[in-house]
Amino acid sequence: MSVGEVKVICGCMFSGKSESLIRELRRCEIARLRVAAFKPTVDDRYGTGIVSHGGIRFRAISVEGVGPMLDAVGLADVVGIDEAQFFDDHLVDAVLALSAAGKRVIVAGLDLDFRGRPFGPVPALLALADHVTKVHAICTTCGSDASRSQRIVDSQEQVLVGAASAYEARCRAHWSPEPVFARQEAAGELDG
Repeated sequence: MSVGEVKVICGCMFSGKSESLIRELRRCEIARLRVAAFKPTVDDRYGTGIVSHGGIRFRAISVEGVGPMLDAVGLADVVGIDEAQFFDDHLVDAVLALSAAGKRVIVAGLDLDFRGRPFGPVPALLALADHVTKVHAICTTCGSDASRSQRIVDSQEQVLVGAASAYEARCRAHWSPEPVFARQEAAGELDG
């Protein structure tokens, strides 16, 4: 039995993680490898499939958790997993089992939550990966490389699925661990 590999693509919101994952999966298909792709059902922003913020799509199965994903992998040579931060820690064991079974596993997800803390199983996957790619967005404040997701709505929940209406990409200098909206409101900077 051949040994597989684990690749992790991580970064902040709007950094191109899903787009990079889709590119990798398409290259695998060009190489005539069988590909199975998955995303968590909690991410329903763009309907079915893996979809980048720019609208690039790749077919994928939405799953409630790791068990249904493992049941659906079948004979795939390559397993793609998007939005890994929304899975529980069982994802780490599942990814290791898939790679031990000879599969190439490519995982994409946020490495940090909006507070700048390690997010879900992604940090453990980064430590165990054979290949890591950290992608960056552009800071909406200054145009520098952005590595943080700035929440711009009033919510303290760790998991808040959203896009441009809820988050902005920020560099370390212009990012805050508190939602910007909440800080402005508390300071009396917002009307009404």
